[in-house]
Amino acid sequence: MSDEQAWDARYHENTHIWSGKPNVVLVREVGDLPPGTALDLGCGEGGDAIWLAKRGWRVTAVDISGVALARAQEHADDAGVSVEWRKHDLLNDFPDGTYDLVSAQFLHFWGAFDRESILRRAAAAVAPGGILLIEGHMDTGPVRRPEHQNAPDLPGPDQVIERLELDEGWDVLLSEVHPREHIIDGVAHERSDNTVKLRRRAREKL
Repeated sequence: MSDEQAWDARYHENTHIWSGKPNVVLVREVGDLPPGTALDLGCGEGGDAIWLAKRGWRVTAVDISGVALARAQEHADDAGVSVEWRKHDLLNDFPDGTYDLVSAQFLHFWGAFDRESILRRAAAAVAPGGILLIEGHMDTGPVRRPEHQNAPDLPGPDQVIERLELDEGWDVLLSEVHPREHIIDGVAHERSDNTVKLRRRAREKL
């Protein structure tokens, strides 16, 4: 089964996999930023992208699952906002262009997954003066593991930054580990996540 088929199957399990609400860290870290262009990587059913669009951002949102993207389009229509939805396998097909905000919220996958390569391309897609926001898990929590799959690599925030291999043209705005309540099937679970927020420095005017 391909990664695309695996994600389509996951979304077919239920009419709503995620809450539909934007990620808490995205709201906290982006809420005060002036709207511009945004790239949402692994957008799922569109909660983050729709929230950004409501705040005036021009959003390009990508996911490997056509099922998720179709669902996201329906949610955007219901919310009365416009988002450019694109189907991409980010390991092999990354969107062109640069953006004022590039957001990668919980970009994980069971089994072999070159997350670092995707995040490096995400950093390259940040425009001068723009923000790269990465949110990740520190543990697998209560989520069930697919058969014959190893747990994903879950680096801490300092490791995330180190693996980006950035040049000196970046400022680290936030690098932290924090607890989060994760509700699955009506049961609350405590787990740990991490946040990395970086700004690419604007080019100096001549």
